[in-house]
Amino acid sequence: EDLKLMNRAHTASEASDCIGRAQAAGFHNISIDLIYGTPTMSNEEWYANLDKALSFDVQHISAYCLTVELKTALWHMVKNGKYPAVNDEQAAIQFEILVERLTNNNFIHYEISNFCKKDWESKHNSSYWLGKHYLGLGPSAHSFNGLSRQENIPNNAKYIKAIEKGEPFFWVEELNTIQRYNEYIMVALRTIWGCDLEKVERDFGKEAKEHLIKNSHKFLTTSLLELNNKTLTLTTKGRFLADGIISDLMMVD
Repeated sequence: EDLKLMNRAHTASEASDCIGRAQAAGFHNISIDLIYGTPTMSNEEWYANLDKALSFDVQHISAYCLTVELKTALWHMVKNGKYPAVNDEQAAIQFEILVERLTNNNFIHYEISNFCKKDWESKHNSSYWLGKHYLGLGPSAHSFNGLSRQENIPNNAKYIKAIEKGEPFFWVEELNTIQRYNEYIMVALRTIWGCDLEKVERDFGKEAKEHLIKNSHKFLTTSLLELNNKTLTLTTKGRFLADGIISDLMMVD
């Protein structure tokens, strides 16, 4: 029932079979996704899910807390009282279980929702989190050059037509200093690499660095953030509260 509500068409046995067939075919770099914090899943069931995931001996695991998005089937079920709402306290406990079980099995918790064996970080997503430049090709693709974002036309026919006519097939959003600072804080603090204070001053100015130091103080004193070698990182306790912490560290545009 949970799979239907979350719009998952496959069953657990089909997912297991898919992983096994991929490994048998010679794929040795496999990532699997898990969801925790579902109201009907007990901690014991979550432990079992994690043990099952570990049994596949994959290189990468992404785990996301269930969120109820507006206007989805799950949202309507919760709204009408036909399905229980997400229990934040229960979700936090399952996050702690997740971190403990995976790190005890030699997985590196390198981003809030992502774990990997040594040297198996996602190269694709890490480029976003580290603020690297990237080029997106094709309809709907996005690009980033450090100063602006580019979004290609999402419609296939319109994308092709614009190219054939020699017309612009993308939109460009120029980012100001505050926007670039906010994006850096948003992505950097999600990772084990953290937020480099010297980089903040170098790329966004002294005012941005002072703002960050001032607003991070309360999180340092409550052990939600830690500062080492001029780098701010979230503690294990702070990772589950990341969105709120990051929001407080942002600057108003």
